[in-house]
Amino acid sequence: MFENIRADLRAHGGDWGAQGFWVLLVYRFGRWRYGVRPALLRKLFSFIYKVLFKFVQIITGVELPCEAVIGRNFVIDHFGGIVVSGYARFGDNCRIRNGVVVGLKRVDRPVAPVFGDNVDIGTGAKVLGDIRIGNNVIIGANAVVLVDVPDNCIAVGVPATVKARRTAGAEAVE
Repeated sequence: MFENIRADLRAHGGDWGAQGFWVLLVYRFGRWRYGVRPALLRKLFSFIYKVLFKFVQIITGVELPCEAVIGRNFVIDHFGGIVVSGYARFGDNCRIRNGVVVGLKRVDRPVAPVFGDNVDIGTGAKVLGDIRIGNNVIIGANAVVLVDVPDNCIAVGVPATVKARRTAGAEAVE
């Protein structure tokens, strides 16, 4: 747990006051408590987690339940209005901004998106349903993503259209 917290602090520029870091601190505590033995002590830590989760949710406007799986170097930029389903899965080096919703497309089907590594989610984006977001993907601001996005692509628009990312070498040629 402490190694992940140190990595989260580095990912937030070493700023203890970063509200995204606060959210991840409570998230890491929530994940850690699952392994606590005996059960009575785990229940005490679960109560503490629930109080901290609600406090951080109210203060920051970010809902990141410990049931979601996130990788290393997860960054929450520009806190506020962020809702992540407990069914979501994120790879390493992902960045999420304010107003983002990652969740279910239908309530009767509890399946949320699975993200690869190096995914950057723009402000106000909605990523919903049983979809896969590949590695090195950018999701544009206010995009509504309802389909799979392959590696090295950009998803923009409502509903999102998927486009291949241009590399630095291709931009120089054009």
